[in-house]
Amino acid sequence: MILAAAALVAACGSSDKQGDTKGAAPASSGSVDLTGAGATFPYPLYSKWFSEYATAKNVRINYQSIGSGGGIRQLSEQTVDFGASDAPMSDEEMSKAKGGKVLHIPTVLGAVVVTYNVPELQQPLKLTGEVLGDIFLGTITKWNAPQIAALNPGVALPARDILVVRRSDGSGTSYIFTDYLSAVSAPWKAGPGKGKEVRWPVGLGGKGNEGVAGQVKSTPGTIGYVELAYATQNRLPVAAIRNAAGTFVTPSIASVTAAAAGVAEQLPAESDYRVSIVNAPGAEAYPISSFTWLLVYETQRDAVKGRKLVDFLGWALKDGARFAAPLDYAPLPPALVTRLEQRLATIKLDAQP
Repeated sequence: MILAAAALVAACGSSDKQGDTKGAAPASSGSVDLTGAGATFPYPLYSKWFSEYATAKNVRINYQSIGSGGGIRQLSEQTVDFGASDAPMSDEEMSKAKGGKVLHIPTVLGAVVVTYNVPELQQPLKLTGEVLGDIFLGTITKWNAPQIAALNPGVALPARDILVVRRSDGSGTSYIFTDYLSAVSAPWKAGPGKGKEVRWPVGLGGKGNEGVAGQVKSTPGTIGYVELAYATQNRLPVAAIRNAAGTFVTPSIASVTAAAAGVAEQLPAESDYRVSIVNAPGAEAYPISSFTWLLVYETQRDAVKGRKLVDFLGWALKDGARFAAPLDYAPLPPALVTRLEQRLATIKLDAQP
C-alpha cells in the first residue's frame, strides 16, 4: 500500500518500480530547498519527480500528501512554497490567499476510477454515472440490484450489501468524482453536489487515496473511488464507465488522453487553466478524467526560492513528462506545455507581494 501522507518524498532514492516511495524519511530542515503540500491524486508521480529532481539538480523538495483542501489552505497561509490540488481554487479561495494572485499550473492528466471488492465477480463491472449517483446516495444498496444487473447481462451478481467508501478529508479526488456525478446525475446535483468536501449521505470515510484504497482492498462488498495509480498499485479491479457517447470505457492513459483531446486548442489565450474535462465527448474518452494542478504565487516573496520553484516547474513540464505514463498518468499535450512555459515566465521573482 502506498505510504501514508507526510513522507519526505524527495529524500527517497530513485526507483523504477511504479509508485515506490519506500525508504522515504524526514530530512533535517536545513536540507530542504522547497516545501509543498496537497493532493494525494498525483502523489505517486510527484514523489518520483521530487526524487529524480533531487538526484539531477541537488534540489530537495519536501511534499506532504495531505489532500487538496489542505494544500490550498497551507498555500493560502504561506506556510509552504507551493500547493497541489485536483480541484481548481474557487474565486473566494483565490481572494483569501495571503500571497496575492495564485497561478494554476496543470502538470498531468489523471483518472478517478471506481474500484470495488466483490470476490464473486469474475469479470469487470460496467456502471453508468446515474447508477453510481444512486449507489453513493444510498438508494441502490445491493450488488444484485436491477439497475446494476441491467448493465451487466449474464453476470452473476451476489445479493451482498454495498458498502460505500469515500474520502473523509478535503479532497481534489472527491471534487473530480462529484463534479462528474453532478454532470450526469440530476439527483446528485440537486443533493450533495460537487466539492472537495460534500455531505456524503452514506459510507465509510478513508483519509487520502491511500486510505480509500486500503479500505476497499480489505473489506468485501465495498465500492470506492481513487486515482488510477492507487488502484493499479493495490491490484484493485476498476469499473468500465459509460461515457457521453454511450460507450463503456475502461480507464487508461489512452482514454484519459482522449478526454483531453483538443483542450489546449480551445482554451483562450488568457486562460487561468481552471477547467473541467469530466464527461468529455468522444467515443474513446474516459469520463472521470481531470487535470491536476500545482499552485504557485505569481509574485514570489523569496527570489532564491522562487527561482528554484520556477526551474522545477519547467523541468516537470518537459523532463518530468516521461515518468507520467508508467505511473498511469497522461502527459500534457505539447501545445499546452508550450503555453505553460510562457506562463512560468510571468512569475515575478524580485518583488514583494
